[in-house]
Amino acid sequence: MGLIVLHSAHYSKIFRRLLGTPRSLKWREADEKERLWVIAIGHPIVEGIGDYFEVEHEEMYGEPFGIPRPDELVFISWFKGGEVFRSGCCFHRGMGKIFYSQPGHETYPIYRDSNVLRVIENAVRWAAPVRRTKPVLGNVKPLEELP
Repeated sequence: MGLIVLHSAHYSKIFRRLLGTPRSLKWREADEKERLWVIAIGHPIVEGIGDYFEVEHEEMYGEPFGIPRPDELVFISWFKGGEVFRSGCCFHRGMGKIFYSQPGHETYPIYRDSNVLRVIENAVRWAAPVRRTKPVLGNVKPLEELP
């Protein structure tokens, strides 16, 4: 199973439960330009995205962000006010994948931006379940007898 967490859903019950941290951060509704830098070149979530993309009007989120260290960090954002933020974070929990994406304040037309939509579409493909056999746990017989 996969989970895509958008913008302020970092405060959602499911995200809180899966990460087990306060998820607090700095923020201001500032109508600022955000530049999202791709730092995981070749990651499936950034397919079709250049070195960076910009969102002209966005709410600022800034560090520190109270989450565990991501298993993969895909984007770091820079805001016009000088703040930076881990804005694209991948986590693995059991056999599932989680992607947190920062852009998305409801006051601005973020979800009409072609790059934002591409990131979400790529993230859905990345987080989709993959058929895998579960590892056998518990009391197992040895593969062979050793002399």
